[in-house]
Amino acid sequence: MGIREGSAAVEVRELTKRFGDFTAVDRVSFTVGKGEIFGFLGANGAGKTTTIRMLCGLLAPSGGEGSVAGYDIIGEYGKIKGRIGYMSQKFSLYNDLTVGENIEFYGGIYGLTPGEIRDRSGELFAIIGLEELKGKLTASLPMGWKQRLALCAGLIHDPAIIFLDEPTSGVDPLSRRNFWKLIYRLSDMGKTVFVTTHYMDEAEYCHRLSIMKGGRILEMDSPHALKGKYGAQNMQEVFLASLKEGS
Repeated sequence: MGIREGSAAVEVRELTKRFGDFTAVDRVSFTVGKGEIFGFLGANGAGKTTTIRMLCGLLAPSGGEGSVAGYDIIGEYGKIKGRIGYMSQKFSLYNDLTVGENIEFYGGIYGLTPGEIRDRSGELFAIIGLEELKGKLTASLPMGWKQRLALCAGLIHDPAIIFLDEPTSGVDPLSRRNFWKLIYRLSDMGKTVFVTTHYMDEAEYCHRLSIMKGGRILEMDSPHALKGKYGAQNMQEVFLASLKEGS
């Protein structure tokens, strides 16, 4: 049945994904603790998104094993999907619906009753700052607010684990900082946050992160520990040094 551990939110051993002769993810292993903000740092094509898609049940692994929320990613996806939230790189909500209508739609997909959607969306709108925008057409929102709405949709069913794939791509620096304040708030609420990024400053915000290149994990530790290891002032220096050492 694969991994089944009680203390970890996500656990992966030798996880691999091949597309023909190309290996997109090459035998990665890691554990993410409950309530942790865990980051995947790497350039486009490093294997970050492919890994997340396997953990969310959107891609079948070619090898290895993993568990999410204590359930096997291969044989128990049906039990996983109700316990995770997922926010993809591309904004995927409906621009021709209002903010409130989008949340009602996604709440229905997750099987929530109208009363549950009303109560849960009220809580989330207060946390995420969407109260005044629920009647606005989604198409009219700036990208930073669209990202907040997408996060809200991923949280409507109150998942224990939220996967965020490049959540701040294409938004301005202030919106990025505000979005990370929301991520910290989620962690403080006990939720596990798994986030991919190629922004070096965002890597500093993670409790722990891995650096990926060519489908492999080159380094994995806290930002503070990694800077100490390489005698670096920032994550840009750590990233470049780890790529050089791993080449």
